[in-house]
Amino acid sequence: MDHGQFADLAAACHRATDPLHAMVYFAPETEEELTGIGLRRGRMSYFASRAAAMGPVGAGTVTATFYNFNPQLVARHIPHAWTLAAPEQVIEARYRAAGAALRRLLGESATDPEVAEAAEIAREATRGCTPEGRPLYAAHADVDWPTDPVLVLWHAITLLREFRGDGHVAALVDSGLDGLSALITHTATGRGFTESGAQATRGWSTDEWETTVRALQAEGVLDTDRALTEQGAAQRDRIEIATNNAASAPWIHLGADRAHRLREICRDLSKRITAAGAFPAELFGGN
Repeated sequence: MDHGQFADLAAACHRATDPLHAMVYFAPETEEELTGIGLRRGRMSYFASRAAAMGPVGAGTVTATFYNFNPQLVARHIPHAWTLAAPEQVIEARYRAAGAALRRLLGESATDPEVAEAAEIAREATRGCTPEGRPLYAAHADVDWPTDPVLVLWHAITLLREFRGDGHVAALVDSGLDGLSALITHTATGRGFTESGAQATRGWSTDEWETTVRALQAEGVLDTDRALTEQGAAQRDRIEIATNNAASAPWIHLGADRAHRLREICRDLSKRITAAGAFPAELFGGN
C-alpha cells in the first residue's frame, strides 16, 4: 500500500474505532464518577475529563486544543474544575467510568477473546504515534497504561483519536477556519452533530451562530439554504485529506493486515454499543 491508501485506511479505522472511545461522553457512568469526586454535572465534567491529562491547565489551553467550543463556555468551568478535583482524580474516575460503561454496553461480549486481541493490536498501533505538535495526544500518552483488556483497548483508541484530532486541528488552522466556522461547515456535511446539537453542546448563541453563517455565505462557503457550496465542499474535502494524511503513521506502523483486523473487530463492537443505546440519536446526523 502507498501513503494515500494508508491515509484512506486511517479514515476507515477511525470510523470503526472512535465510537468505543466517544461513548464515554454520553455514558451515565461518567457523570456519576466525575460528580462523585466533586465536579459539576454537564460541561465541566467533559472539559475536565478530557483535559485532565494535560494537568491543571487554564481555559485558554482547553479552548485551543478542543478548538470548536465557545471560549466563554470553557471559562465557566476551567480552571474552576481543578479546585474541586485534582487532575489525577479525574483521570482515575474517567477510567472507572469507561470500563463500567463499555462492560454494560457490550454485555457478555466484553470478555470475548476478540476484545483482548483488539486491545493488543490497537496498543501496537499507538507505537507509531509521535508527540511533536500533538498536545492532546502527548498528554494522554503520558498516562500509565491500564492492565484490563477493555481499558487497554479504550486507552489505545483514545490515543489514536487524540493523535488524529491534533492533526485535524492543524488542518483546520491551515484552512483558515476558526472554531465556529469549522463547526458550522462540519455540520453542513451531514456527518456528526446536527446543527442544533452542535450549537447547544459547543455553547454558541443563536446570534453568534447566525452571524458566522452569514459570513460563510458571503464568502461563498455556504449557499442560501445553509448547505455547502462547491467551494465549501472542496474546502472540507481538503481538510479531511490533510487530516487522514496526518493520521496515517500508526496505521503504516501497524501494517495493512493488522489494521484491517482491528477495523473488523472494532466495527462490530461499535455496532453493538450503538445498538445498545450508547449515543443520543437526536444529537447526530447521518454518516
